[in-house]
Amino acid sequence: MSGMMWTPELAVLRGFPTEAERLQWEQEGVAGSESGSFLQLLLEGNYEAIFLNSLTKNIFNSTKMTEEKIDSYLEKQILTFLDFSPDLDKNQRQQLIFLIGVSSLQLFVQSNWTGPPVDLHPQEFLPSALFQQLGEVKGLDAVVLSLLILDGEAIYSLTSNPILLLLARLILVNVRHKLTAIQSLPWWTLRCVNVHQQLLEERSPQLFALAEGCIDQVMKLEHLFVGDSGRYLAIQLHLECAYIFLYYYEYKKAKDQFNIAKDISKLQVNLTGALGKRTRFQENYVAQLILDVRREGEVSSNCEFSPAPTPKEYLTKNLELNDDTVLNEIKLADCEQFHMPDLCAEELAVILGLCTDLQKNNPVHQLAGEELLAFTSCLLSQPKFWAIQTSALILRTKLERGSTRRVERAMRQTQALADQFEDKTTSVLDRLKIFYCCQVPPHWAIQRQLASLLFELGCTSSALQIFEKLEMWEDVVVCYERAGLHGKLGVWFSLGCAYLALEDYGGSAKAFQRCVTLEPDNAEAWNNLSTSYIRLKQKVKAFRTLQEALKCNYEHWQIWENYILTSTDVGEFSEAIKAYHRLLDLRDKYKDVEVLKILVRAVTGGMTGRSGDVAAGLRGKLQELLGRITSRVTTDGELWRLYAEVYGNGQSEKPADNEKAFQYLSKAYKCDTQSSCWEKDIASFKKLVGRVLELAHVAVKCSENRSSPQEAVQALSSARLSLRGLSSKAKVRGGGSPEAPYREGSSVSAKRSSIFFTSGLILGHHLFDVSPHAVTGAGEVGTVA
Repeated sequence: MSGMMWTPELAVLRGFPTEAERLQWEQEGVAGSESGSFLQLLLEGNYEAIFLNSLTKNIFNSTKMTEEKIDSYLEKQILTFLDFSPDLDKNQRQQLIFLIGVSSLQLFVQSNWTGPPVDLHPQEFLPSALFQQLGEVKGLDAVVLSLLILDGEAIYSLTSNPILLLLARLILVNVRHKLTAIQSLPWWTLRCVNVHQQLLEERSPQLFALAEGCIDQVMKLEHLFVGDSGRYLAIQLHLECAYIFLYYYEYKKAKDQFNIAKDISKLQVNLTGALGKRTRFQENYVAQLILDVRREGEVSSNCEFSPAPTPKEYLTKNLELNDDTVLNEIKLADCEQFHMPDLCAEELAVILGLCTDLQKNNPVHQLAGEELLAFTSCLLSQPKFWAIQTSALILRTKLERGSTRRVERAMRQTQALADQFEDKTTSVLDRLKIFYCCQVPPHWAIQRQLASLLFELGCTSSALQIFEKLEMWEDVVVCYERAGLHGKLGVWFSLGCAYLALEDYGGSAKAFQRCVTLEPDNAEAWNNLSTSYIRLKQKVKAFRTLQEALKCNYEHWQIWENYILTSTDVGEFSEAIKAYHRLLDLRDKYKDVEVLKILVRAVTGGMTGRSGDVAAGLRGKLQELLGRITSRVTTDGELWRLYAEVYGNGQSEKPADNEKAFQYLSKAYKCDTQSSCWEKDIASFKKLVGRVLELAHVAVKCSENRSSPQEAVQALSSARLSLRGLSSKAKVRGGGSPEAPYREGSSVSAKRSSIFFTSGLILGHHLFDVSPHAVTGAGEVGTVA
């Protein structure tokens, strides 16, 4: 990006200008320019008017039409305007194209997420010759949808006005290198990527790489985040980044972004207990789970940079429970004790983000549900913004659908959420306030949720009508079969298993994907989906899929075993350690030496994990894990050697680590000598001799750091006894006695003799050299056999 920032960019980002900014635009002559008129329409939410403007039509129209793809044609027209339009200077041309791109994205969001329905038709601003080539407008939609496919992932077939997303992508992604006058462009590219990804059936690596690049670019625009205006924008940015990372299963990065947003907002958000009542007939106040929200420091009076609240009558109504027993909300004994401050849009969005993070990082459980309800109750207690209100209500309906006393409200509330899309009472500007910080689902997802709820309540015909209208044919089959979700699921599950048996892993992946779409809590389907991904060499997808499986079933040890293997394979070493601990919880003496070897090699070798973290930082956690394992499995020499290796194998600069390594190597040696038949096999014997020599060298190193001669002699004597014991066994197996010399002519015996003589000299030398004040008998103990 070059030059100074175009003045209106901050207002475009937040969706509204301040009075000071309006005055500045007038002084700079922004309002009177061609881009100024587009800017005014954009900030008024009148996006259709921008496309009906003669200038926009001229940009997209050409006297020469060739048989080329529509995206190539439109991109060529945009580039032609940017490079060769004589009536406007370079910066003005870039500003106009940028505003058209933002309007395209906002109008597409209105068409598919917020409503009300858009009254704009492609033939009103695109050349008629395009439609002559395609035959009809529906033909245009089909072509555009095919152009929006990425990484083989299709887009929902009933997406409204896909041409608007194509235009937004052409401007905000494809020709972004031409819009050098717009410094905030990477942020809008990020928003475009986020919207595009939500339409695809699966995560697109191509879009994620683009999103990560955009995040890096925006983070470098430090001047965007200066002062009060910058503070509110910074919160929005970190929330948007968090949702991107969350969508791509980057849970740690997402949590970091949510926490940064919380820190900037200066909010303290904690789940706590308070005395209260839940039912009408409850006599005593008992502990209830609530969300305690406090703001650090003084409240800033300057909120002109935060969106103004929408009047309550223009928001989706929070319906009453109307139950004869359960209260609509918790009645606290002391309402003033946890009085929540008056929160602005960004602060409410932070709380919603923390709620979403909690939901995504915890398995389905009653306690997790109670915690999420505490968050939704807090958010709904301050109804101010359409996007936040909608998101909180959607989450609450999902939580209440499993409760017999609340399911009826969940159904009515979902119906109200679905109906609001068509309602024109609330302006699109109010609906778009803080929209990109909330991850509101598209309107057809809400309709599908309604149909699913109706089906569960036995209203099959009503559910069928909605599914047919949405062209969600798998769900239509469910309704026709009238056998419930399990019957349909079984068909797809069996199909997936058949594909696995035939080694058609692409087919099995699709079948199990259908399973988890129909029943997101099916752990077995998630696990088998991960198996398909592993066979397809898509190991990162397999890793993420297993995370979903574990959320559904935290007690399934086979899934944990698959998870630990996949975590190790993709370089998620921290997750592998966590998984090993869980397997020890589930299976007391679980052991996987190969996994431990990889973890030890990663930590001691300073390998870099998938997320870029150096595995050496996990040394403490791995030591803790090996300590837990060896406390349960005490007879495996390999485990003790790995434990010693994590402590440096006696070669550490820390004497304490060397002592521990010596202790664990001694135990490993003891386990090895107690195993059967090693003395009969020359290869096993040589290996054991090598290990005892290693033990001897570690003993020598430890003796040099002992605080007293007695302790030094003790260390060396221990190793020497190990050597003598091995020597004695070897002599016996070689045909002699422990005291008798080896027979002449035996090459094996000669090698053994040489080895033990050398080892004895090493230890004997150090035993005599420890101190001139050694204890009585030290010389005798140090005698070489």
